[in-house]
Amino acid sequence: MNKTIFLVGLLSLLCALVDAKPQEKYNVLFIAADDLNNDLEVYGDPQVKTPHLNRLAKMGVRFDNAYCQQPLCGPSRASLMTGLRPDTLDMHTLKHELRKKNPNVVTLGQLFRKNGYFSARAGKIYHYGNPSQIGTDANDDPATWDERYNPAGIDKKQEDKIIRYSKNKGLGISMAWWDPVSRDEDHTDGMVATKIIELMEKPRDRPFFLAAGFFNPHCPYVAPKRYFDLYPLDKITIPDLEEAKRDLKDVPPMAIQRDTKNWPYYFKDITKEQARKCKQAYYACNSFVDAQVGRLLDALERNKLLEKTIIIFWSDHGYFLGEKGLWYKRKAFERSVRMPLIIAAPGFTKNKATQKTVELLDLYPTLADLCGLKAPENLEGASLRPILVDPKTSSWDKPAVSQVWHSPRAWGYSIRTEKWRYTEWLEGKAGRELYDHSTDPNEIKNLAMDPAYFRTIRELSKKLKPYVQLKPHKRKKAPKRTKKNK
Repeated sequence: MNKTIFLVGLLSLLCALVDAKPQEKYNVLFIAADDLNNDLEVYGDPQVKTPHLNRLAKMGVRFDNAYCQQPLCGPSRASLMTGLRPDTLDMHTLKHELRKKNPNVVTLGQLFRKNGYFSARAGKIYHYGNPSQIGTDANDDPATWDERYNPAGIDKKQEDKIIRYSKNKGLGISMAWWDPVSRDEDHTDGMVATKIIELMEKPRDRPFFLAAGFFNPHCPYVAPKRYFDLYPLDKITIPDLEEAKRDLKDVPPMAIQRDTKNWPYYFKDITKEQARKCKQAYYACNSFVDAQVGRLLDALERNKLLEKTIIIFWSDHGYFLGEKGLWYKRKAFERSVRMPLIIAAPGFTKNKATQKTVELLDLYPTLADLCGLKAPENLEGASLRPILVDPKTSSWDKPAVSQVWHSPRAWGYSIRTEKWRYTEWLEGKAGRELYDHSTDPNEIKNLAMDPAYFRTIRELSKKLKPYVQLKPHKRKKAPKRTKKNK
């Protein structure tokens, strides 16, 4: 009798195994914005309308304390796509040198390719000069993708119509704007969304890793006029410059050395009204990007892919818009190294936010983990799964570390915990900064010289030290140019 029961049970199990289908793999929609800070409705700023990012946040987890590894497009994006810090990659500039210096690295999209995914991108994922390299492969990595698409819209093809305030620089670093009466699809970012929708709707017998790389709101600030109309100019405010000056009095000179020559706003003779117009244009570009995100979400829903797709929305770093009299990125302050990050993954937490400090290089191990892929063993981030399960988990206490590199004689590192931001310039030789984010979220008061905080500084310096891995040639004085090496 027992033998008969055993055989019947075994037969049932074998039949079940034969009939069972392999578990369906998740798709990945990887959405990138360029130079996007947290001045967004989804992050509590009611002025900057982001209905579609609000919708995405309700589908997943919003990360309130997410940080890049270096507030510069090239090294930030290379770090994210490899899961390795800029020091490990030896990449701190905009040069196209990922494979030259790291020929055997397995990038995020490459990992998905190796595991049977269709990997493709449209637009900017690795560094692109904007708008100079729009429509080209720029600094892209061919090994990451099965297919690559480089659309170019009127923001590239009609550059002569862009209004420029900074005359002596290219459009890639400018205070310039344009508000044409146009369709979204006339612009590069609208074309990027259209191509990604086309790719997700194309029938195929394998899951996809699709990367939508939007160029906005990177300067020049160009978007259809209706997005500008969302932000009446008289409602756009610019911080008081006298107050901004006082904010910088206790900051080490190296922290703002790129910004002091023509302070405020980085360029000579920029007026407050011109800065206000550029801020309006930046906000318009934010809402333009948000609209493209909405198009992607609609396509997922229309094609019944929402429950099969992990969605990541990220920016490569933050951005100053006149705070402290500063503009752009490349600083160790919160506004420069913090950026939006939203993850919506089927079966995980929805409509919650987390205060845990996380890093962009955590995305690689996270996606590998959620999709059941074996990641390279040398990744320097950690899977965000525990936070996606419980945004308040006590098991996550990892700090976020960012760095700034201007030259072998000007560089620094910054560590962020849930309470503190601590920064060392040249390992403290060129100054230190300490800000208490529980009471000073705008980093007005540098506490580094206050004896009451010396113990905190020692503790944070000790935590920071293992991350200072800048290679020797990036620390020394650069050799003088000679006729031979010019």
